[in-house]
Amino acid sequence: MSIVTTTEMFKKAYKEGYAIGAFNVENMEMVQAVLEAAEELNSPVIMQTTPSTVKYAGLDYYLANVEAAAKRTKVPVVMHLDHGNSFELAMQAMHAGYTSVMIDGSKLDFEDNIKETKRVADVAAALNIPCEAELGKVGGKEDDLEAEADTNTDPQEAKEFVERTGVSSLAVAIGTAHGFYVGTPVLDKPRVSAIKEVVDVPLVLHGASGLSEEDVRECVERGMCKVNFATELRVAYTDAVKKLLEEKPETFDPKKLGVVAMEAVKEQVIARMKMCGCDGKAK
Repeated sequence: MSIVTTTEMFKKAYKEGYAIGAFNVENMEMVQAVLEAAEELNSPVIMQTTPSTVKYAGLDYYLANVEAAAKRTKVPVVMHLDHGNSFELAMQAMHAGYTSVMIDGSKLDFEDNIKETKRVADVAAALNIPCEAELGKVGGKEDDLEAEADTNTDPQEAKEFVERTGVSSLAVAIGTAHGFYVGTPVLDKPRVSAIKEVVDVPLVLHGASGLSEEDVRECVERGMCKVNFATELRVAYTDAVKKLLEEKPETFDPKKLGVVAMEAVKEQVIARMKMCGCDGKAK
C-alpha cells in the first residue's frame, strides 16, 4: 500500500491506549528490517530520518526506499521527518512526499518556539500533513542535535503551546535523553499523565533507546502515543557487522553484512513494538 499519515494511526492508538513505534532508518537494509518486523507482528509503523541522515543521501532517496517497501506490504507505513531543524527543511520534506514532519524549536525560548512551530504547522495543516513539535529539552545527543541540559515540559505551557501552534502531536521532556544512558534514568512519569490531562493531541516520547520495558510500558499507559527509537538500532546494526567480520574476516560481500545487520535490527524492532503494544494493531 502507499505510505500514509499518522492521523488515523494516532486516533486508534490514542483511543485504545497503545503507542506506535517510530524507528530511525539509515539505509535500505534498516528499512527492510523495520518493515519485516512490522509485517511479522501485523503492526503499523513509522519510519523516520533526521536532518543529518537526510544530508547523507537526500530526502528523495530515503523516501523512495520507504515507498518501495510500503508497496510490498499491507501494514500502514508512515514516512516522518524527525527533528526537522528549520522551516525550509520541513517544507522540502513535505514537497518531496513525506507524510509527517517534525519541527524542533526546543532550543528556542517559549515564544520563538511557538512562532517557528506555527509557521510549519500552518502549512502542514493546509496540506493535511501531521506536524509534530517539541517543548522542553530532551538531553543527550542524536546525530548533530545536542541539548546542553534537560528541561522537563510544564503541563500548562504544553497546553498553551498546542493551542497557539495547532500542532498535531507534541514531544515532551520527562527526563529521557538521546543516545544511551550512562546511569539509570529517572523519569518523571506522572508528568506524562499531567500533560495528557490538559493537552488534547497525541504525546511523543523521544530518547527511548536503552529504556527498560517497564519504563516504556508505563509511559505508554500514561498517554504516550509515539515512541522514538534510534541509537539502539544503529548499535544493533554495527555490532552485528563487527561480529561477522571478527568471526569471518574474509567476508567481502556487502550483502552478507546486510543480512546479519537486518536480522539484528529486526529483532530489536520486534521487541520494541511489543513494548509499545502496537503489535496486532494494523488495520
